[in-house]
Amino acid sequence: MGKKNKQQRIADVREFKNVFEYEHFREEKNLKGKWHSEIFKNQNPITLELACGKGEYSIALSQKFPKRNFIGVDIKGPRMWLGAKKALEKNLWNVRYLRAFIDHLENFFTENEVNEIWIVFPDPYLKKERKRLTSPKFLEIYRRVMKPGGLIHLKTDSKTLFDYTCEVIRNENCELVEIVQDVYRDSKNNELVSIQTFYEKMHLQKGKTIRYISFRL
Repeated sequence: MGKKNKQQRIADVREFKNVFEYEHFREEKNLKGKWHSEIFKNQNPITLELACGKGEYSIALSQKFPKRNFIGVDIKGPRMWLGAKKALEKNLWNVRYLRAFIDHLENFFTENEVNEIWIVFPDPYLKKERKRLTSPKFLEIYRRVMKPGGLIHLKTDSKTLFDYTCEVIRNENCELVEIVQDVYRDSKNNELVSIQTFYEKMHLQKGKTIRYISFRL
């Protein structure tokens, strides 16, 4: 992507009515805790897609579940532009996007405000365990914004991240819900797990195995 195009997308995202940036949550606007009342204007359950990239999972899930709310979270505006633009074009108002750092979730959500989290092909941070989105550090952040027993999904091509997450689930005494070692061999009838993003299609073309695990905090 050229620099000019990237800057234009950043400018577009700031104008999109379905995108919020961290500046919107400064004290004078105080949107924390008001996703239901002020933004979605309903009490439907909220699902986050963390490190959402182009926001493809949020789009797909919002279409399948019109009575749920979805928020894609990422810090990279030019990628988020694609999902946000598509949501506007399709008139999907049960999906929003938040441009922010994931380890700052507590600045944007209050206790018990989130019901579910999807983490789809995040950076596995092979040399920095603490930065992995399923590390104990992040699970503690999720606990502070999710309802008790909130469900977390991880879909990844990284065996290292998958194995690490399994270990964290055991060590943190989380409830394992489902584990799939090969999504396209063992879970062909699960339409949610089978949603494919741009990056997943690239991984599959390279012959990589896609793994999935879900658990409750």
